Amino acid sequence: MALPDTAPLLVGLLLLFHAFGAWAIVEVNMEDKVEVMAGETAQITCMFTTDEGLGGTTIQWFYVLPNKERQRIYNKEPMHEAAEQNTLFTHRISLNVNGTAAVLAIRDVGVRDNLEFICVIKTLTPEEAEGRTQLQVFKSPTFPTIEAVETGISVNEEAPSKIGSCRVKNGYPKPNITWYRNNMPLRNTPPEVVVTSSTTIESSGLFSVQSELTMKVKKEHKDAVFYCEVIYFVPGATKMTESQHINITVYYLPTEVNIWVESPKGKIKEGDTLELRCDNNGNYPSSITTIKHQNSEYSVENKTMVRTNVKRLDGGVYECTFEETDNFDEISGSTKVSVNYLESAVITPKDSIAVMEGEELKASCNALSSLQTSTTWFKNEKLVSKGNTLSVKSATLETAGMYKCVVTVPEMEGMKTSSTLQVNVKGSPQILGPDVQEVETYETTVNLTCSATGFPAPTIMWTTSDGKNLNALQTETEDGAQSVVTFKITSNVKVFCNASNDFGSKVVEFNIKTIQTPTKSPNIKKESKGFVIAIIIIAIFLLAILGSVLYFLYKKGRICGRSGKQDFSKRKSSKDNIVVEMKSDNTEEAILLGVNGEKQQPNDQ
Repeated sequence: MALPDTAPLLVGLLLLFHAFGAWAIVEVNMEDKVEVMAGETAQITCMFTTDEGLGGTTIQWFYVLPNKERQRIYNKEPMHEAAEQNTLFTHRISLNVNGTAAVLAIRDVGVRDNLEFICVIKTLTPEEAEGRTQLQVFKSPTFPTIEAVETGISVNEEAPSKIGSCRVKNGYPKPNITWYRNNMPLRNTPPEVVVTSSTTIESSGLFSVQSELTMKVKKEHKDAVFYCEVIYFVPGATKMTESQHINITVYYLPTEVNIWVESPKGKIKEGDTLELRCDNNGNYPSSITTIKHQNSEYSVENKTMVRTNVKRLDGGVYECTFEETDNFDEISGSTKVSVNYLESAVITPKDSIAVMEGEELKASCNALSSLQTSTTWFKNEKLVSKGNTLSVKSATLETAGMYKCVVTVPEMEGMKTSSTLQVNVKGSPQILGPDVQEVETYETTVNLTCSATGFPAPTIMWTTSDGKNLNALQTETEDGAQSVVTFKITSNVKVFCNASNDFGSKVVEFNIKTIQTPTKSPNIKKESKGFVIAIIIIAIFLLAILGSVLYFLYKKGRICGRSGKQDFSKRKSSKDNIVVEMKSDNTEEAILLGVNGEKQQPNDQ
């Protein structure tokens, strides 16, 4: 740029100050460092003072190259200012001077902009001053990724085993990775814990770090939680982020084997389904678990054994064995299983018993069981006695019947058995119903039923009052016999039911009365009477109408009254053959008169 006309004057003044030795005083003050996140705009401030004023001040900005040389990036003179061409900052920088503050703005900073910047202040005199600021650019890394070893780790391994790897990418400055187990940091203490890290500088200048954890695994690590923590820097602070948590599979031999009854819960009875489970406190892939019943040698190669419809012989000791196939180590555990039972109820005497009427009845019921039992007796579904013994002091015919003994185990639902006993009471028969029974019927055929109790079962015979035997159908019942007879009757008759056995007999009388079936003639007579009454009512009604008409004609004078002598008024009329029959009070002779009073013969009428 060409100097203005005043330039010679300024040069002259500069020579004059030099000639007389009058030098200006210049001071510069800058921050040691400026921190900014990548992608933002960095502002580096240069504070300066000079006693010459601002008119002749020159401001220059440099950055320090790796070889410690300076590279000017901006120059501001009193009459001219511009960014240097073909530098890293040519199109990204600007300068703003406000009084004694010169602020250099760098847009879209990156990690490669981590440089030292120099601000130089010059005056018209040869005097100058400079200040330096270190620009620090930060970039937060990505979220850490962690990978656990996929295979299980044996505690028998002598060398440290890989647990997992942790990786974080694109951070600046370089982030740090720390491993944790159950919230406790793991330090690199070989051979127990070995942490290996590697760093990669990406083409962008960012750092990627990978860390691998190996350690000697113990049994207590089976439930351990591992994760890595990444520490990185931001302007004015330090931040931390955690990876996801991982677990590892640890293989170790068991020290204890347990076997137990999974179901049913509580006591076991015959008929149940028995399920046994086996487990151990170890974890080893190459192993065999076997459950065996010691009494029967029944076994399965599994951690579960199921036996259906178990019997008492299925009880006993069950053993679970764990065998590690690599080293042929073996460990076992056992449990005892009790299967409760209830045998069939047995009644003494068996099946049936016969006692004399009035004698004592005694019977007992028992069922062998592994548990305490309860016995009850029922007759016709009704409770009659509790306990093993059924006792009746004096048996009657009502005592006879079917008795059921039920044996249960109170402490186990579903354990139940029963048996029956037929009780017969010896004695003369008894017939149900009154001794004399009245029967009335319209029918000509009669069905009679006679039911008798007694033991032995009575024989039932039917006879009539005239000594005739009737054929009947007899069937035995639970407590006696029943007979049904069918016969025709024509008149009143008496029929006898005779029930008898070795101990006596019983007779019941049926007094049958026939009722005549009514004929239909009374109905006809009743209908005739109704018809006659209807005719009479109709006739009375017609007579009433006729009487009303005659009374009306009489009032109009159209009918003459009846007496011994009658006078007729002469009226004008045609000589119609209209006659009136007149009778005197003392003669039977009928006189026929014309309307004009002339006498006519009866045959002329």
